[in-house]
Amino acid sequence: MNEAEEILVQSETIDDAVVMRPVGDIDLGRAPSLRVQLAQVQQRRPARLIIDLEQVPYMDSSGVATLVEAMQTARRADTKLVLCSMQEKVRSIFEIARLDMVFTIVGSQDEAMSA
Repeated sequence: MNEAEEILVQSETIDDAVVMRPVGDIDLGRAPSLRVQLAQVQQRRPARLIIDLEQVPYMDSSGVATLVEAMQTARRADTKLVLCSMQEKVRSIFEIARLDMVFTIVGSQDEAMSA
């Protein structure tokens, strides 16, 4: 992966949760980088994984597929995966694909901590 394909993901642990905050578009070029970073966190088997999408203005199908894969991994590990702070453009992708019925999606990180 070259530098243009990396995605910055800020991460912190709060109690038994890991909060990941990707920054920038999640597209075909950047989704593999996000996939690797998600897998690294999921290997630690946190009780809760919160993906805060506040700083993600755009996501294509490869980004959505990366999050679906993370959800499947979370379910196998008995980890609660929660998406929060989605921008409207990104949220509409999930609604159109009816993935809002599959994922737990909340408005803020505080809500995600208790969802």
